[in-house]
Amino acid sequence: MSRFILFMFLSSLSANAQALYPDDPVEFEPKPVSVTEVAKRKLSDYYDLVRNTLDTPGQLNRNASKPVRAQAVNTLGEPMQGAWWVKRHYYKPMTLDELVAGPGKDHPPAPQGSWTVVGAKNEGITPGFVILDGKNELYFIKFDPLSQPEMATGADQVAIRLVHALGYHVPENYLVEFSEETLVLGKDVTLADRLGRRRPMTRRDLTEILLKVPKNSHGRYRATASRAIPGTGIGPYRYHGTRRDDPNDFVPHEHRRDLRGFAIVSAWIGHDDSRAINTYDALVEENGAKFIRHYILDLGSTFGSGTQRPNSPRSGGEYLFGWKQSAVQLFSLGLAVPYWAKASFPNLPSIGRFEFARFDPERWVPEYPNPAFLNRLPDDEFWAARQIMSFGNEQIHAIVGSAQYSDPKAAEWLAQCLIQRRDKIGRAFYKKVLPIDKFEVRESQLVFEDLSEKADFGAAGPYTIQWFQFDQKTGATTPLPGATGSLLPAQSGPYLVAKIESGSRPNQRVDVTLRLGISSSPTVVGVDRLW
Repeated sequence: MSRFILFMFLSSLSANAQALYPDDPVEFEPKPVSVTEVAKRKLSDYYDLVRNTLDTPGQLNRNASKPVRAQAVNTLGEPMQGAWWVKRHYYKPMTLDELVAGPGKDHPPAPQGSWTVVGAKNEGITPGFVILDGKNELYFIKFDPLSQPEMATGADQVAIRLVHALGYHVPENYLVEFSEETLVLGKDVTLADRLGRRRPMTRRDLTEILLKVPKNSHGRYRATASRAIPGTGIGPYRYHGTRRDDPNDFVPHEHRRDLRGFAIVSAWIGHDDSRAINTYDALVEENGAKFIRHYILDLGSTFGSGTQRPNSPRSGGEYLFGWKQSAVQLFSLGLAVPYWAKASFPNLPSIGRFEFARFDPERWVPEYPNPAFLNRLPDDEFWAARQIMSFGNEQIHAIVGSAQYSDPKAAEWLAQCLIQRRDKIGRAFYKKVLPIDKFEVRESQLVFEDLSEKADFGAAGPYTIQWFQFDQKTGATTPLPGATGSLLPAQSGPYLVAKIESGSRPNQRVDVTLRLGISSSPTVVGVDRLW
């Protein structure tokens, strides 16, 4: 299938598409075109910052007369499962054990035997290693800064599990403890000096690196061991455009619902470092085809952690640079106090600066403009918010427990922040569209859940339902006189549309399309949210 045909195929699979086909809704991405030639990409973080700050790339919805709805979604408005995202917790609730296990629990570094250091990084406040364990598995070892024990490693453990449960591809990261005696120096390992020149690494270098990281109360080193992602790494992806060397990547990233929705996920966990260099593309082979799978990386900079130090209080409150914010400070002579500056943070070194009282999910921003985040529309926000709201208090506490904080107050504070920020997200984004979902037909009636009422935010109804005949070829609808309410009307056409409205929200509507089978029960095949 050519790139053009694939583009036209997936562009038609949107919640507001006019045509319906017998196989709708499509659950999975089309079988990938095998990738034959691909180039490794290396992005400059500084260039990315400047480019996105001064002239944000991509086709932006900002100031557009007709915003572009999310693409690469099926007729239910769901991203298709595949190389970018898969259905997890919201769609099939995960058990506590599954949530705590995260992306993997079966491949930690072998505790028996030595770990062979095959690469090392000595620069920066938090150095790291690349090791082969006793089973010859490759891991990247990352530490906490000396001044903030448990901060980056704890954040990584919690964030990786939340992002995994939300459907994104992430690496298998394990929390490990080890002594210096566990490490042996591999053959021909080199280390860069201050001028970038490579030289042979010595055992003394190894010891000097470990002097820069904290020990726990047992005299051991605590670290994140990130298992090497399967396949061949080919660099990060951008939050706009496509990869020219990937025939399966034809929907501009700024129009992907999973990436637009990641803005709300990032706000929840305080991932202001959500930028291109913290993503990863891997060339993998499955069922005889080579294709690129897309990952979210480096989640140690969340929950008030800046990886190397606590985040600035402005983190999430405003961009590193913005014309408007700079002008306000200039003309007020620095006397204008931004809302984020009024936040207070407890003295919890293992958490950093993370709070919920001043958190505003609609105003939260990453360090610099992100095209996909800027393009999000109310239905993109709702898609992410309903998934975040599916985490119960007990589940959040269990996931926070995976960080193994030595201070119980740190674990309690982080869980409380996640719960409060979760509820703020639900309240903010459930107001922008009718917050109803999980449509199905039971006993000839269309039923659904009011997610706002379920969350104790108050019902968005009362709801009215008007039924229409639907022409799946043209998208035309014809009202059925007198056909109102949840009971399906009797009619001969193969498709019906239920237009659901609320008297309390006159500008919001959800259109639900049903396919009526002769020998099967009616099936929900389309959901379109209007606002």
